[in-house]
Amino acid sequence: MYIITMKQTLTLAALLLATLNVAAETKTVSSPDGRLIVTISDEGGQARYAIAYDDKTALLPSRLGFEADFGDFTTSLTIKGASVAPVSKTYQMRQTKQSAGHYQANMARIDFTNQKGQQMTVEMSVGNNDVAYRYLIPRQQKDNPKAAVIRREASSFLLPDGTTTFLCPQIDPMKGWERTKPSYEEDYTPDAPMNAKSLFGQGYTFPCLFKAGADLWVLISETGVSSQYCGSHLSDFRPETGYTIAFPQPGEFGGLGSHYAGIALPGQTPWRTITVGTSLKPIVETTISYDLVEPLYQPSQQYAGGRYTWSWLIWQDNSINWDDQVAFIDLAAKMGYEYCLVDNWWDQNIGRERMAELSRYAQSKGVSLLLWYNSNGFENDAPQTPRGRMDTNIARDQEMAWLKQIGVKGIKVDFFAGDKQETMKLYEEILYDANRYGLQVIFHGCTLPRGWEVMYPNYAASEAVLASENVYFTEQHAQSEAFELCMHPFCRNAVAAMDWGGTIMNKYMSRDNKKRHRRYTTDIFEMASAIVNQSAIQCIALQPNNLEELPQMELDFLKAVPTTWDETRLLDGYPGRYVVLARRHGNQWYVAGLNAEQTAKTLLLQMPEFAGQTVKYYVDDAKKGPQLRQLKFNKKGEAKVTMQSGGGLILM
Repeated sequence: MYIITMKQTLTLAALLLATLNVAAETKTVSSPDGRLIVTISDEGGQARYAIAYDDKTALLPSRLGFEADFGDFTTSLTIKGASVAPVSKTYQMRQTKQSAGHYQANMARIDFTNQKGQQMTVEMSVGNNDVAYRYLIPRQQKDNPKAAVIRREASSFLLPDGTTTFLCPQIDPMKGWERTKPSYEEDYTPDAPMNAKSLFGQGYTFPCLFKAGADLWVLISETGVSSQYCGSHLSDFRPETGYTIAFPQPGEFGGLGSHYAGIALPGQTPWRTITVGTSLKPIVETTISYDLVEPLYQPSQQYAGGRYTWSWLIWQDNSINWDDQVAFIDLAAKMGYEYCLVDNWWDQNIGRERMAELSRYAQSKGVSLLLWYNSNGFENDAPQTPRGRMDTNIARDQEMAWLKQIGVKGIKVDFFAGDKQETMKLYEEILYDANRYGLQVIFHGCTLPRGWEVMYPNYAASEAVLASENVYFTEQHAQSEAFELCMHPFCRNAVAAMDWGGTIMNKYMSRDNKKRHRRYTTDIFEMASAIVNQSAIQCIALQPNNLEELPQMELDFLKAVPTTWDETRLLDGYPGRYVVLARRHGNQWYVAGLNAEQTAKTLLLQMPEFAGQTVKYYVDDAKKGPQLRQLKFNKKGEAKVTMQSGGGLILM
């Protein structure tokens, strides 16, 4: 028996007290303007960081670190060194919310060791409204291991008490139609408390928007995810840790492939991004998704944005035939649009030989085709064809060579369902192969793009949202369209291009424009949404009948609406209620507003570029319907405007 004497007890107590009294190492990094401050520490053997903006708490001390197959970097950590250096970067962007980026930040590297003496570095970039961090993992002692499996991250986000949330739930794997989920197509819930459980118990998809107190907004997402890591999301809220980075669910991708992340060493994880502001302007205008990533390959040619027509949205599967596609090609030509999208079943309903003929016909009209593809192989049950043409290198190479030969300019690839590293690899392989054949790529039924507009030069846009097809499917979603399109500028579309899938001008969701449920938004709302929704290749979902039904002033606007922007600015708004954006294309400013509230919304807009000018004013009149008027801005660049419920405005 071992007996502890009084002297030994006092010695143990002294050692314990000495251990508790060891001061934690703390490092502070501030933004170039000094308003955003990040504090990193190793208190209690855990790597933590906290964020304050203008002395207001954005994040309480939150966890850093990860657990790998070779070592644990979540506990018993000690800061061993740190350095901070300014970074400044200017770059051109192709198809995002603005054409040029200028990123300034202070970049810190904080070195940690664990109990075994193994090392990791937290790279923390602090800009004026954006914080981003990632883990740098070196090879360890004796130059091994040379590869690592990241089993989980401790990375967390602990927001202040009273924070409200604007979140979209992650769904269980292999659920939904033909086992095609998760596909980032669930409903956002605004103004919810943090302790509300997610709808499916699987946390929330990026991006995640929070209102921390009376006047602080926080947007959390990630960027730089390629084939070298898995995509992530946020866990449900837990009082002690807040929200934690969650890896894909094991059942995704048909249960095949690891839900962990594997990387070669030395290596790094993707960037976790946190955008903070006392207003929503920094949230809407952030470019952090693009600031920290680089192109992974060179474009094979100069890719062009544009507008496309799309029969499937209203005419559905029965329209995928020769005559109807000719009608939509002719519609695109009459409107001066660059593309026409031919959706699923074209290989069976039209046939591959006639598709070559259809492409030649489109080109004779100055229109290029975009063709739909199923991503499958084996990961879900979606039956639409062409199937089995995008899931292997051999099939893709054959298919894309044929597409180039017949003059097709882009593809829309659908049904991915999940965020595993295997799935990210499939996205990357499709994009890389498509670039070799001069094809742009739109993804649907898919994950959030994470910096992809810069990383992949031929990437165009992703759905990753409960999109316009649902306006057709159910009256419930038609009724919620205004809410959804007033939500996305502040979250989903703030971090990446969004292929919503159609500015809908039919009054009713039917081919004859007389049956089924109606559209609940005004024509001006729909026209304005073509500016508010950011995607360089964008669907203007006109139907042939619209050419005879719509006022000429609406058609004239839709003929000329651009899809690429040099600058974006938030003028006013609140998530899910209303939004007014200003976007510049060349020297021309466009101001577009949407109103999802139950009553008319009157605002005093400030637009210095319009000071003393009279501009075109597309607006809904409560009695007369859509109107094109003139609006005078005063010398301060101010003017009063009104948006009807479910309506919008356009100034230009």
